[in-house]
Amino acid sequence: MASRSAELLSRMAAGDGHGENSSYFDGWKAYDMNPFHPQDNRGGVIQMGLAENQLSLDLIEEWSKAHPEASICTAEGASQFKRIANFQDYHGLPEFRQAMAQFMGQVRGWKARFDPDRVVMSGGATGAQETLAFCLANPGEAFLVPTPYYPGFDRDCCWRSGVKLLPIECHSSNDFRITREAVVAAYESATSNGVRVKGILITNPSNPLGTTADRATLAMLATFATEHRVHLICDEIYAGSVFAKPEYVSIAEVIERDAPGADRDLIHIAYSLSKDFGLPGFRVGIVYSYNDAVVACARKMSSFGLVSSQTQLFLAKMLGDEEFMARFLRESARRLAARHEMFTSGLREVGIGCLGGNAGLFSWMDLRGMLREKTAEAELELWRVIIRKVKLNVSPGTSFHCGEPGWFRVCHANMDDETMGVALSRIRDFVRQHQQQKAKAQRWAARGHLHLSLQRHGAMASQYHALSSPMAALLSPQSPLVHAAS
Repeated sequence: MASRSAELLSRMAAGDGHGENSSYFDGWKAYDMNPFHPQDNRGGVIQMGLAENQLSLDLIEEWSKAHPEASICTAEGASQFKRIANFQDYHGLPEFRQAMAQFMGQVRGWKARFDPDRVVMSGGATGAQETLAFCLANPGEAFLVPTPYYPGFDRDCCWRSGVKLLPIECHSSNDFRITREAVVAAYESATSNGVRVKGILITNPSNPLGTTADRATLAMLATFATEHRVHLICDEIYAGSVFAKPEYVSIAEVIERDAPGADRDLIHIAYSLSKDFGLPGFRVGIVYSYNDAVVACARKMSSFGLVSSQTQLFLAKMLGDEEFMARFLRESARRLAARHEMFTSGLREVGIGCLGGNAGLFSWMDLRGMLREKTAEAELELWRVIIRKVKLNVSPGTSFHCGEPGWFRVCHANMDDETMGVALSRIRDFVRQHQQQKAKAQRWAARGHLHLSLQRHGAMASQYHALSSPMAALLSPQSPLVHAAS
């Protein structure tokens, strides 16, 4: 019956282009089926796969209580009801675009200027990325993306637009930094296979790495884009979530100061308030392009994902409060830094490291030493144990297209301190148990080697072979003992 029904639908409706059937989303489903609760379900799955910032929502709540005029549903804001309730211009409220442009400058340290007339609304960052895909590429053309990258890009950029994403391979040997050599290799590989490259898509700060791109890297990318006539799309959704040095550098600053020869018509920024403010339910995404034609097209396409006028009014007033924004950004950075230190120091207690990060709502955790072998299959095997036994929803690196098995993204800004403590306790217990099993396996292996060494010096070769055969079987590549000790 299902197959017959599928025949009546479009290829998009019947297909799996959304990417929901991946380990990234499977972890969410495991959490939904058995969610942790500090009182009602302490044995449930703790959600560490969702990048949400719940650490500073109290500051926004306090501001909203102090500014009832920001809502048309209060006595103080009711005078705006008719104007706001009837507003439907897809350009957006002028005061919203003005406040957003001001805030985008403020969050980047006033080192770049933003024009309100280039601010285009969309339904969250998902809508912003899809809009840019539609504006910049045709079906079958490609964007190059440094690995590892956010799994949602496969949905946002590809599902409905037909655009392809091709990897720029980055490696842990240099902390997954983007190099010109890797960009050139990816570009040449695509073109040699007959795929037209239309752009390079990066996240800065990086999701999942939690690192920021340096000035030289951004200038290199802008120069490469200009030389090869491809677009450069910078997803800066975590620009306001930088909590440690080095300071954040935006592509907007780089094209003004470091790469003045870059063709600005090729530069585009995607932004949202979902991460920095913890407001994903507001569905506020922004396309900011230096290309007039892209701005015009994106604005027309925004009709499919407008932000409600009430939300625009609220945010216009809040983002326009420069003093509050400065205080919020400082306090949010302090809290993010404290949570990051709490998590990473807790892992260090049991010898687990993370990539050095200074931004974002997560850490890139290194569990390569816990794999039974260095394969994607072994990574997913370990991930299933963490989900089912440890009851933590962490995201495996393979879901982020990471070419090195054993890395996991762990979100730690979406919970309170008590839940964070429970999560850390579970991780440490799991790692200690693994370490004990590994040490036991090594002792068994050492005893076996000692026994074999004594036999080698004996007079009877047959006895040696009799003893070595079962040990060889025990330590075969298929042996769980070998896998535990590797």
